[in-house]
Amino acid sequence: MGEFSHFDKQGNAVMVDVTDKADTRRTAVARGRIYVCQEVFDKIKQGEVQKGDVLGVARVAGIMAAKRTGEWIPMCHPLQLTKCSIDFKMEADSCSVTARCTAVTTGKTGVEMEALTGVSAALLTIYDMCKAIDRSMTIGEILLEEKSGGKSGTYRV
Repeated sequence: MGEFSHFDKQGNAVMVDVTDKADTRRTAVARGRIYVCQEVFDKIKQGEVQKGDVLGVARVAGIMAAKRTGEWIPMCHPLQLTKCSIDFKMEADSCSVTARCTAVTTGKTGVEMEALTGVSAALLTIYDMCKAIDRSMTIGEILLEEKSGGKSGTYRV
């Protein structure tokens, strides 16, 4: 374990100085899951949710959120993403939807927060679009699956 990098010697919160770091290709993949009732699961799968294409809207929301991570998370650097995708897997056995966000850039700092933000926003959007049917949905298991690039190299769960 390393030191906390978002604090100066006096304990003040700071944005990490990445000025002298080399640009490298950075990739991160995050995933999370939303558990829904059977009715919501079936309506999402059959495209019958009254508000529209749940997964299509959630995909766009996740990508938009990932691109704005630097505005949401105070110490994140604003990054120019070169790729961002959100994919979904409907899992009938657990009555859940797993979302996976992949974020890519070439730069001085990683895209882990962008991937985590993207997957979180996608799951929250599913909740928002389906809450009229089921307010007991549960969002969880949000984690960084893998990252590559930069000084710390590759990480995989």
